[in-house]
Amino acid sequence: MKVHFFATLRQIVGQKTVEFDLPENSSVQDFVEIVVTRYPPMRKELLDEHGNLYRHVHVFVNGRDAPFLEHGMETIIKPEDTLNIFPAVGGG
Repeated sequence: MKVHFFATLRQIVGQKTVEFDLPENSSVQDFVEIVVTRYPPMRKELLDEHGNLYRHVHVFVNGRDAPFLEHGMETIIKPEDTLNIFPAVGGG
C-alpha cells in the first residue's frame, strides 16, 4: 500500500511516499499504530495522550478523511488503497 506523507511528516519518514505491507483486515487505526511503531517520532505528531488521532491530523483513504468514513478509524483498508497523511497546517 502506498502512503503519502505531507509537510513536516515527510522529514520524519525521510521521503514523500512509503510502501507498507499490512496484515489482512487492518483498519485505519491499526495502520496508524503501525506507522508510530515504525517511526516512533510520529507518535507525538499524530496521537494525543490517549492514543487517539489528533483532530487536526488528517488521514485520507482514497481521498476521504478517515473519521468521516462510514466506520471511521475502524474502516478496513485494502492493499490497493492510497493513504495520505497531513499534519496540522496553518497560514493565512
